[in-house]
Amino acid sequence: MDLQRLLHKCHRDQWHIDDLDWSAPARAMPAAKEQAVVQYFTDMAGIERLAGALFAEQRRHETNPVLREIFTTFIGDEERHAQVAQRLADHYNRHHYRTYTQNPNLARFRPHFLNTVRSVAPDVGNTYIITGELLLDIALLRSLDDYVDDHMSHAAMRLINRDESRHIAIDYYMVGYYCSDAYVQQLKHTPAKPFTARLTAYRTFALMLFYAGPFIREVFFEPMDLTDPSGKRMYQAFKRIQLLSRKPEVARRPFARYLRSLQVLFNNPVVGGLFGPLLSRLAGLDPRVLVELYNEAEERRAATMTMDELAAEALEDKHRQG
Repeated sequence: MDLQRLLHKCHRDQWHIDDLDWSAPARAMPAAKEQAVVQYFTDMAGIERLAGALFAEQRRHETNPVLREIFTTFIGDEERHAQVAQRLADHYNRHHYRTYTQNPNLARFRPHFLNTVRSVAPDVGNTYIITGELLLDIALLRSLDDYVDDHMSHAAMRLINRDESRHIAIDYYMVGYYCSDAYVQQLKHTPAKPFTARLTAYRTFALMLFYAGPFIREVFFEPMDLTDPSGKRMYQAFKRIQLLSRKPEVARRPFARYLRSLQVLFNNPVVGGLFGPLLSRLAGLDPRVLVELYNEAEERRAATMTMDELAAEALEDKHRQG
């Protein structure tokens, strides 16, 4: 990847919330739909700010000045997305049926997630970043935009999606970095943490997984169940995530091995039948996406592709209709 070229695009493609024309009246909706739309955009503001906090953590660890500057632009992108999402929530809140606040499970998940990124391993955070960005970009944003089906939403999502394409490209790049031999060697030469610090890290990680399930279910899956009942886009996104996790260099990382072990157990007829809900909670994922969503030919093909090629193919998914 040409990081300098991407940085140029990051600066060139900046935009402002007031570049959008907010003067058009909001589309009329049935009461239940209006409430759902306002709630989803309210939650989206929180998701975007969480992503911004994660990019801030990546910037803190980064020594490459070009990557640091790229992450700086991403932090600004996510704050702008959050402001747009909140303004969309206000725009469609025509009847003020109730008071809207961000989903409490998002608030509960946030501190434990950020603590995990800071104290456990940055590659864990990057795994969640790329998972969240793919879910947001390929599935949730497209489905929500179709569900709203209004000019204001279309205009905002077009600009947000342009930013997210840059983010996904870097997400894949960082997965490659965290799985590289150079990074593995760097970890081997990093002094081991004291026993008490390791215990704290394990506890932090466990709390993050405990709160991940309700957060992902209520902020991602339930909205997609309403806005894309077929689940096609959700499965597209998770298929991309699973194929990435099966690349040999990715599969060897501890967190990828952990998730893969849970998936194998979940798909075992006996173990999955007895402990499926527990395994799903330990993975922090909906049972529907713990099943294997790819075939052997797709796995072999993905294993031979570069991170840039995988990123490009993932971005193609979001431009396909349906």
